[in-house]
Amino acid sequence: MKRILVLFATVLLVAAGLPATTAEAHLGTPYVADRATKIDVMGEWAHPDDDTSIIGPCGVWHQRYGTKCGIIMVTRGEGGGNSAGNELGPALGLRRENEDRVAHYRSGTVDIFNLDRVDFFYNQSAPLTQYFWDEEETLRRVTRVIRTTQPEIYLGFTPTLNAGHGNHQQAGRLIWEGVLAAADPTKFPEQLEGKNALSTWQVKKVFSGGSTAGTGGTTTAANCTTGFTPTGLDTVAGVWTGYDSPYKWPAGNLQGKPAGEAKSWQQVADEGRAAYPTQSRVMYKGVSAPACPRFGMTRSFVPFQPNSSPAAGLDDAILFGATKPDPGGLPMGTLEYLTFSRFSNVAGEPFQATLHLQGSLQPGKAELTVPPGWTTDGPKQVGRVNGSKAVTFTVTPAATAAVNQNFKISALFTSGTKTGYTDNVVRIVPPAEGRFQRWGNWQEYDEWLATTAPEATRLGRSAAIQSMPVGSTLTLPVVVHNWSSQPRSGTVGLTLPANFTADATTKPYGVLQPGAETTVTFQLTNTDTALPASQNVQLPITTDESSETLTLSLVPATAIARAPAAPIVDGKASAGEYPGATLDLGRIWQGANSCTGVDDCGVSPTGEGSTAKVSWAGDALYFFVHVRDDFQSYAVTPQECVGHWQADSVEILLDPRGTASQVLKDTANTFKLGVFPFTNDPANGNGPCWERDADNHQGYSSGALDTGNAPGVQVATTANWVGSNETTTPHAYAGGGYDLEVKIPLAALPAAVDPAKLGLNITPYDNDDTSAAGTTTLRHIDMSTRLGWSALGSVQSDPYRWGRATLTGYTPPADRPTTPAPPNVSNPNLNGALSPQTIAQSARSGVPISGRVPTTDLKILYAGLNRTSLDLYTLAGTPGTARLFLWSGPVDAIPVYTTSCSPAADPAPDYGLTPCAVTDGGYPPWSPDMSGHVVKQTSRQLTRGVKHFSVPLTAAQRARLAADGRLLLSFETPRNEVQAFDVRLSRR
Repeated sequence: MKRILVLFATVLLVAAGLPATTAEAHLGTPYVADRATKIDVMGEWAHPDDDTSIIGPCGVWHQRYGTKCGIIMVTRGEGGGNSAGNELGPALGLRRENEDRVAHYRSGTVDIFNLDRVDFFYNQSAPLTQYFWDEEETLRRVTRVIRTTQPEIYLGFTPTLNAGHGNHQQAGRLIWEGVLAAADPTKFPEQLEGKNALSTWQVKKVFSGGSTAGTGGTTTAANCTTGFTPTGLDTVAGVWTGYDSPYKWPAGNLQGKPAGEAKSWQQVADEGRAAYPTQSRVMYKGVSAPACPRFGMTRSFVPFQPNSSPAAGLDDAILFGATKPDPGGLPMGTLEYLTFSRFSNVAGEPFQATLHLQGSLQPGKAELTVPPGWTTDGPKQVGRVNGSKAVTFTVTPAATAAVNQNFKISALFTSGTKTGYTDNVVRIVPPAEGRFQRWGNWQEYDEWLATTAPEATRLGRSAAIQSMPVGSTLTLPVVVHNWSSQPRSGTVGLTLPANFTADATTKPYGVLQPGAETTVTFQLTNTDTALPASQNVQLPITTDESSETLTLSLVPATAIARAPAAPIVDGKASAGEYPGATLDLGRIWQGANSCTGVDDCGVSPTGEGSTAKVSWAGDALYFFVHVRDDFQSYAVTPQECVGHWQADSVEILLDPRGTASQVLKDTANTFKLGVFPFTNDPANGNGPCWERDADNHQGYSSGALDTGNAPGVQVATTANWVGSNETTTPHAYAGGGYDLEVKIPLAALPAAVDPAKLGLNITPYDNDDTSAAGTTTLRHIDMSTRLGWSALGSVQSDPYRWGRATLTGYTPPADRPTTPAPPNVSNPNLNGALSPQTIAQSARSGVPISGRVPTTDLKILYAGLNRTSLDLYTLAGTPGTARLFLWSGPVDAIPVYTTSCSPAADPAPDYGLTPCAVTDGGYPPWSPDMSGHVVKQTSRQLTRGVKHFSVPLTAAQRARLAADGRLLLSFETPRNEVQAFDVRLSRR
């Protein structure tokens, strides 16, 4: 055995891919990322295809300034739909990871750090996202990636509720939290210790939630932000994407561009933006005009150029002070930034502003520029800076400063001929401010601002939002806070919209001491007898010097009648089965431009639109749904019976307790059943199928793929599939639509129904001709018009905006729990140790897989081909799991589209993104071997010591590996540590 060790140790020793400086860190030398590891501009997003805004900019920065971009991708999008294949869950994550790599690869962005968090479903709740992502572990991984790659600039989503998707909100929050954590030695201190010790790291600039609105600038010339004036207070940096890229138009391209002419970076960006076929994107076949993507800066720790400076208009201005010297002349590495004793201030009352300087600087002068009418006690002399120094000013806002508005304060440090500029914002608030009492996600967001990221308050607090059933009474609390240094008293007033009354329109609040608050409560009543045309109404709330407007959503209400006998589920509404009211499903909440005319989108020439009737009997709800529609959509196979929004369907949404939004679980506490009225399933009569989506237990619910998550559900339909997904066959529904009848046992819901406040909605999805231009084949792709009983935007994710229903006379079984079961997302996320592309990247860059804890406990002593197998010798210092992928060909980016363009005229990496015929844009085979690149895969459990094992190969497999093969291997220990290898194969 000793002889074998000596022999193979001399043949091949493959490192784990850790940065070269890592070994020195535990000896006291600060960790410094080498160029293979370091990232200059890091973006962070939640899902593949969220990140396309940087394709063009990173291409320009990489080509012209040597900038290296990277991306932290929190999930691989495993919970999304798949309009290009049958992969779901981890298999879809593998495919979507490659799509994202293809999109960015030509821009030089080859490092995409997937964190392996679960992508569960569309929602609008950061707290729900935290629940599924394991908030602390996700932040730990983000922090490790930042500390390992040491980015200078960080950009991505806003952390505010304006981001929409809860995954997007949380990804934005992770930017602010990650920047703070990476620089804080008390956060995840284990990362700063031991043989793989990192160092704390200060990101220099942050672009997360900043405004890019403004006037001036250009899209037709270089340095495109020259002359740009922001309308907001954020400094804006831009980059022109009209520069020539290295990629050329191939001969015969569909766009008619001369062969060999350079594509612009905007063309490359638009092609990359379309490189996500699983997400209903189609191959880009247009010609792009140059653009000027802009980024609004929300935090800077280094001097920079304000937009009033000509240097701010340069295409590399975003890099100033971070990866390039600031034109003001302060040395690279200088930190300069402003903080305030308070963000929220009252007109006329002083506060402190502190200028922080760090570096090696000659003596100089610091002065502030404040808004007109404001005063400060500067300028101030600053002695020599060796290390850190803080200079504090007293600032007094003008007594007439406008309230509910941010104001910019800037600082200029001057040392000889060198200057450093920075700025920050404060807000002037009313002395006594009244706000509608926040609840749910809105309350949680404001608490996050106050406790975790106060600097993000510059982006704004939450909006005032609530809902109420039509014709009901709502308790409306207003919280009055005294921001001033003097006691305050006054009144709170309501301006009532039409069809509303209240117990009073003004109420007093008593004497409030400085910093104190009180709650004033009104009783608000809606007097509508039917749902108005607009479900959203605006209700102004005033408190002396302050005002805000509450957006109040009126939702429909109904009493679900008890049927004298259980309805027979046969697709017919027989006499007596549905004695209650008829619900109108003809309101459109999304996709109105897809309506094609009569007998479509819930309407008909006779005025009979889409409707529903609901009754209850025993321990079940029964639904009879009548849908008006003129065109049968794509017919799904049983394996495609998920993602109901990609075909004609009806979703039934039930919140059993009526409190899902209030307890921060949103649809994870609900039951949502998506029903397809017909299928491409001849063996079973092409009948309906159904699934649960984005709820307490999503997944297949019918047929052979049933996961048991909807026991007892029954469905009957009058729809008959026309038998073809070709538009050459007439696709009209017989009778101008279809009927569905559905039984849902209440025991299938995640908790016992509260019969006084069941949340209810019914939403038809209407897809029409989804065939691509020039083709006649319908696609499984989202082009739907979305209708509903309660038809408010994104209503599928907002239980508080669903209708309200009562079940008079119904009592749930006494032993049925009133607390919903923990949510089950059904499809898990992909483990990065099972992604060959992630393994290859980790081995190359040295950043551990998924931002997990690295290990160097495994050595590969030899990996080589013999005539019939791969021979592998390993030396393990600890037990673990080795996952082997024998790979052939390029690993960084695998084409996502087919094209008739010649590979010789359009070589990789550009190949596959240009059409040479209108029919181009199909999908290359993907599963089960990643378009043929995975020659073989296996796994082995390793124990300590030297191990030898062989992987049998066919002659064809060996030939492929001998030509251009490699071994991609991940190693995981029982302690969840990871290691990655990319090994070129020896041959005997």
